[in-house]
Amino acid sequence: MADLSALDCVRSVSPTVGDLGSRWMLHPETLEAGKDAGYANGFAWYMAGRGGVLGDVDADVVVSSFAYFAPGLVRHMWDTGTAVEGARAAGRRYAQACAAWGRKRLSGTAGMDRLAALADRVIDSANVEGLVLFAGWRAEERPADAAAHAYFDLHLLRELRGCVHIIATSAQGLSAVESIVGDTAGGAERAKMFGWAEPFPDADAIRDRRAAAEADTDRLLSRFYEVLTPSERGELVDLVKTAKAALDANK
Repeated sequence: MADLSALDCVRSVSPTVGDLGSRWMLHPETLEAGKDAGYANGFAWYMAGRGGVLGDVDADVVVSSFAYFAPGLVRHMWDTGTAVEGARAAGRRYAQACAAWGRKRLSGTAGMDRLAALADRVIDSANVEGLVLFAGWRAEERPADAAAHAYFDLHLLRELRGCVHIIATSAQGLSAVESIVGDTAGGAERAKMFGWAEPFPDADAIRDRRAAAEADTDRLLSRFYEVLTPSERGELVDLVKTAKAALDANK
């Protein structure tokens, strides 16, 4: 366990949190839970569930909070999804699906109580100005058991970074579709999945600003990790690696 600055902690933990915190969202088990509840469309279940913490709002509010999905896709899926049981009920059910997914895979993994305790301090101390979707998810009740709580916190940390990243990409003058196309890990195929239509912007012309937005995201996010001591930041990185090993073993 190494002592880490807040920025080094963010740089170390963010890629893993980004991966782990989203694995449950469109997983077959999660989609099955939505289908059992009456959601015939898995993407509508995702949209209503993830955005349901915002309450009974117009789809434009979800467009603003999700940022990177094409507005027409969001409106169709949001209206379709919230028609099943309303936004708040969808959000609660989706949160339960998150907890259940993590509980199944992290139960018995050493250190998950400590992971949850450290992550809670970052989450609870964060100033939520402009971080709307994260604020909505933070207001949800967190699970009592260590395994589900730890995984729920990984999701919350992912939403925290996502909201900060929206601010950073906007500050770089990037549109939603430019931000996606300029990402070397996503590109045009990801843009299509998010509902955008070709022709897409020139990725090569965007990548420098996209890289700058990533650096800005890390810098802005690091202030929230200053609540931890240097040794606690190193501990958090190690515990996230432990969670990853457990989750990789049972995808």
